[in-house]
Amino acid sequence: MKIVFIGASSLAIATAELLLQVDHEVIIIEKDKAVIDELIEKIDCVFMHGNGSKPAILKETDPDSIDVLFCLTKSDEANIIASLVARSLGIQRVITRIEDVEFEHICIELGLNDTIIPTLNNARYLANIAAGRNILELSAIIIRGNVRLFSFIADETCEEPVGDLDLPKHSRVIFLYRDNVFQPTDEDTKLKQGDEVVLVTTTDEYEQLHEKWSNGKAM
Repeated sequence: MKIVFIGASSLAIATAELLLQVDHEVIIIEKDKAVIDELIEKIDCVFMHGNGSKPAILKETDPDSIDVLFCLTKSDEANIIASLVARSLGIQRVITRIEDVEFEHICIELGLNDTIIPTLNNARYLANIAAGRNILELSAIIIRGNVRLFSFIADETCEEPVGDLDLPKHSRVIFLYRDNVFQPTDEDTKLKQGDEVVLVTTTDEYEQLHEKWSNGKAM
């Protein structure tokens, strides 16, 4: 696969090194020439000097050939802009790093379905460790085989009871976030515009859900 990183952050470099070990093609775009000069002797990949949110720079990477683009700069705003530019150039899989959890809702509404929030994810992991929970075991229990989690942002057309949603056969709403507050659901729970609705589904039905709710994302 051909994988491009925007921003030579520590996360980008660590991920790139793992991908290079299994012979993927890796390109790292970094606007700080000094950072490139420091890394070029340490990691065997292609470096490009420039602002990765600029269409002209991304076009030099041959967007049609990119399998995955990671936007991993230290700026949430830069990552979101770069992700939107990448999508406009036809790059299908774009991973957007954000640190401010308030941007997650915006990313979903913009159709940026793959977002990562490293600080929040790490904090949750550490909190579970402190509470004596093995988060890896929990994940293995919930996510097996072709089971997937999917979420979407409800719009005005979804303001109806959960039980009235037109869902594929094996898909179920399991909870929602309203104003970032967790709420359990049942078939009588009425959705409101802006709710983030979380479903359990299958790999086969995931695409049906994504076509129905284009602002949806895998979890």
